[in-house]
Amino acid sequence: MTSGVWVAPGRVNIIGEHTDYNDGYALPIAVPQVVTCTAGATGDGRARVSSRQHPGESVNVPITGLAEADVSGWARYPLGVVHEYFRRGHAVAGVTLELNGAVPVGAGLSSSAAVECAVAIALRDLFALPVADTDLIDIGRAAENNYVGAATGSLDQSASVLCTAGHALFLDFGKSEYTQVPFDLAAAGLQLLVVDTDTPHRLVDGEYGERRTECEEAATALGVRALREVIDVAETDRIGDPVLRRRARHVITENARVLAVIDTLRARHDPREIGPVLTAGHTSLRDDFEISTPQLDTAVDAALAAGAYGARMVGGGFGGSVIALTDAGRTPHIAAAIATRFRSENFTAPRTFVAVPSDGARRIC
Repeated sequence: MTSGVWVAPGRVNIIGEHTDYNDGYALPIAVPQVVTCTAGATGDGRARVSSRQHPGESVNVPITGLAEADVSGWARYPLGVVHEYFRRGHAVAGVTLELNGAVPVGAGLSSSAAVECAVAIALRDLFALPVADTDLIDIGRAAENNYVGAATGSLDQSASVLCTAGHALFLDFGKSEYTQVPFDLAAAGLQLLVVDTDTPHRLVDGEYGERRTECEEAATALGVRALREVIDVAETDRIGDPVLRRRARHVITENARVLAVIDTLRARHDPREIGPVLTAGHTSLRDDFEISTPQLDTAVDAALAAGAYGARMVGGGFGGSVIALTDAGRTPHIAAAIATRFRSENFTAPRTFVAVPSDGARRIC
């Protein structure tokens, strides 16, 4: 094989934020929006990357020099994946990568992981490398952690690679296990509305890494390796630092919320029952983890006031998107109500779409 086209999707997380690096649980779905990677094998030992979203900014560097290459911005994401393959001893003789992204950047929908996973699966297939899906996930995470400099967990890459159409993906990070859970909102007359608040978040700006460090310190204060090991939220009373206490409380209660949603879905109960759990998740992210924004809070409040069964921010925080569980017939009304509230607050107009559980990374031609 000398060339081909691969895609990898963005994701929305039904529930389970900032739990991945605490060995906890999460429940994402892949969205229809994808990053497309048109890749070709060369034999010149160089990596060439270009992006439809960044015309005139193509980068051409030797693969052996990627560790020291003076590359910044968007190009570090795909090149980080190439470098990670090289660092692990995989034979990538040379490659051209042309990217085209339909996942909104900075919307908390994991556009960066979609880039990483599209490139990772393209390189695996292009060079027939002995790399499992779990390795693809780890390569993407390592690229983002070490080459880009964002201290993320592996939730986003896991969703981009492992999700399947019509299902949510139950991830158990402590056991490195995953299960597909049927998630058919349409059968119940429901939709999942995504509201991009047009307030881009930037995980490399430091706040994300700070939260991760705080969670590690909270775990140490409780005498456990990871916060996943703590089930009783009352245990957080033993943490003297009030900030660390709040961080731990979010993670412990968020893990419980993921399990509650899973129980509801597996029991085939009315999916409307998960609405209050989603809203409780937003309250926790806002008050205990302190990563919400006025725009995110306004979108949640407006959605609930207009009749959504539940709503919450998604992603790493400090900007991005909100999801709202709505009756299908009321989705346009709820989207309009959110837009009206944004106008009244003089916020930038939000963008909305309906998320449908979709397939993960794959070759399309």
